[in-house]
Amino acid sequence: MRLVNCLERADILWCAIGGVAVNHWAEEPMVTQDVDFVVTTESIPKAVELLEAEGFASSTFEWSVNFKGSSKVSMQLSTEDFYRDFAARSIPADVNGILLRVASLHDTLAGKIKAWSAAERRQSKRIKHLGDISRLVESHPELWDGLPPELQTQIEKPA
Repeated sequence: MRLVNCLERADILWCAIGGVAVNHWAEEPMVTQDVDFVVTTESIPKAVELLEAEGFASSTFEWSVNFKGSSKVSMQLSTEDFYRDFAARSIPADVNGILLRVASLHDTLAGKIKAWSAAERRQSKRIKHLGDISRLVESHPELWDGLPPELQTQIEKPA
């Protein structure tokens, strides 16, 4: 809630991606202990400054800025160009009783396909991303035709 309030108060265009967005779009939500999010490229420095002022400790990496507060939930601000336009296409959503913005359905799927296809990721992470893709396709069968062929061989076609 502090993340949402901080970004909204500053009128920063942002959205949740990853597991939080999947939980909005899929019929069966799953537990996640992190919040992946993006802001517009020009808002990254301001978002970092505001979240640090809000009491979150930050660590900067090549592709993200990670934040940790007093809870077990960690937050990761992706700085990858791939996600640059997600916030502009995001929608308001109620995710487990919290009002926030989430990536569009197609952007959520694209982000999960990108994460799944990263060969350098641990197998357990790739399997989790495959499960998220499967949950999205089960809830939205129209997504099937847009899956790369290598994913279609690993996920059952929805009835």
